[in-house]
Amino acid sequence: MEEIFVEAFQEKDHDLLFDQIMTEYGQSVLELAYSYVKNKTVAEDLTQEIFVKCYRALHTFNKRAKMKTWLWRIAINHCKDYLKSWHVRNVQAVQTDHLSHASTKDDVEKAVIQKDERQMIMEATLKLPIQYRELIYLFYYEELTIKEISEVTNIKQNTIKTRLRRAKELLKDELGEVE
Repeated sequence: MEEIFVEAFQEKDHDLLFDQIMTEYGQSVLELAYSYVKNKTVAEDLTQEIFVKCYRALHTFNKRAKMKTWLWRIAINHCKDYLKSWHVRNVQAVQTDHLSHASTKDDVEKAVIQKDERQMIMEATLKLPIQYRELIYLFYYEELTIKEISEVTNIKQNTIKTRLRRAKELLKDELGEVE
């Protein structure tokens, strides 16, 4: 997929490139934003803002970098800026929506159990402090490597490994209490 992005970038077809970016990463960016704000409506707004920033910054994309890590850097920074903003500090959001993922299993009972388990894991993940939640999301949900996470977050690789280990311990404790 990266080759398609590079090809569109080299041909200076930024509209095509942007369409491909939105198609490929739109849902993932929405889920990333949701992992920060825990509110579907706000996450949708943030996702739109992130893609506007992305479009405006296409000229800054370095072909040597991966499109995904470049986009994630924009998305994470925007989400963090939002959380630091006056609006978030002074306005309480009450709505608690959850993004749902449809199960594709034929066995309905198994699908329901799997959905419940995923929901419990997602809820436990959302309870983690942001420094752990962001790494869990990038590593397990977006399947970025430790190196890619380091590039995106500007956190040292060993620190990422330590935080991931700690996050897993916290999740284990949280999920152990649920059972």
